[in-house]
Amino acid sequence: MTKAGTGPGDFADLFSAAAVDELVSERGLRTPFLRMAKNGSVLASSTFTRGGGAGATITDQVADDKVLGQLAGGATLVLQALHRSWPPLVRFGSDLAAELGHPVQINAYITPPQNQGFAAHYDTHDVFVLQIAGSKRWRIHEPVLPDPLPHQTWDLRRDEVQARAAERPLIDTLIEPGDALYLPRGFLHSAVAQGELTIHLTIGVHPLTGYDLARELVAAAEGDRELRRSLPLGVDVTDVDAMARYLRTAAERLAARLEQVGPDQYHAAARRVGRQQTGQTRPAPIAPLAQLAAVAALGPDTRLVLRPGLRPRLRQRDDAWVLDLIDSTMTWPDQTHAALLVALSGKAFAPEILPNLDPDEQLVVARRLLREGIVVPTGPTADGP
Repeated sequence: MTKAGTGPGDFADLFSAAAVDELVSERGLRTPFLRMAKNGSVLASSTFTRGGGAGATITDQVADDKVLGQLAGGATLVLQALHRSWPPLVRFGSDLAAELGHPVQINAYITPPQNQGFAAHYDTHDVFVLQIAGSKRWRIHEPVLPDPLPHQTWDLRRDEVQARAAERPLIDTLIEPGDALYLPRGFLHSAVAQGELTIHLTIGVHPLTGYDLARELVAAAEGDRELRRSLPLGVDVTDVDAMARYLRTAAERLAARLEQVGPDQYHAAARRVGRQQTGQTRPAPIAPLAQLAAVAALGPDTRLVLRPGLRPRLRQRDDAWVLDLIDSTMTWPDQTHAALLVALSGKAFAPEILPNLDPDEQLVVARRLLREGIVVPTGPTADGP
């Protein structure tokens, strides 16, 4: 845990009480971008939302007066996925995900004095807690299941969790504004607001695990016809001994199949994992209208840079180059390869320095990269003033 005064700041640049009010009263949030809980139970959305009114044919838009009433009654407000809706956290979440290499989510918890929104539980992702306002008492216990996978949620082990939470905590501490706390996945935790309303951010880091990689390798075994064969007709699936023999045979066949996996299959599995992870991570936001204006105004010396947080992959296919993006691909002629390496390097550049292209071709390539949101306008180039 990092205490206030030992770190670089109090997180006011990321979030505040004023941000909560703006999100609830002016941004028109809908479920599931917010939820409320009290005494360990999640409240029905109808208790804090209503229809959007004229011109908005929705039924689950946040109702600020209802939220006020629930907060006054002791409920906790949870603002979810703020890495998608609050600009400072959109940027912060994008930068953090790019640095860590794992997808990131950011929620805010607003709890009235002397109240607890959720009972002791554990998360299946790592969490950083940033205390924004007020103070909370946190109790943390050892895991009942170390390093749980996403489907191994705490409610499946409710009795074990309750029993562990009744034991002496590993950590029992007060978190104040400017403090940060790290909770590895699986560690039980609960928090109670003290004498004033509290606000904290939770930054969830969703890790890629060895289990995820192994699952991709198992999927690669679908090419084995023996593994695809049906079990015999009339099989008794309740016969434990018989099913165990079938499982042993399948395991031996799978092991033999995996021994035959070569570089091509490993690379294919790696590409699938990369696409999945990229789809879970949002790159830095772009302004569509400003981007279109940059396309129209593009010149040989316009300064550009790869969009922060975007992780495109360039690969060769026959006599062309394919650029894999979040959910699409782009095909480029072979002569653009050197230029693409410059554009995707992460260093600032101008169209006029793109190699192996004439001036018109340089602008065509840069314009296409801008229009597709792969590069964005920036400051001075690495080679410029």
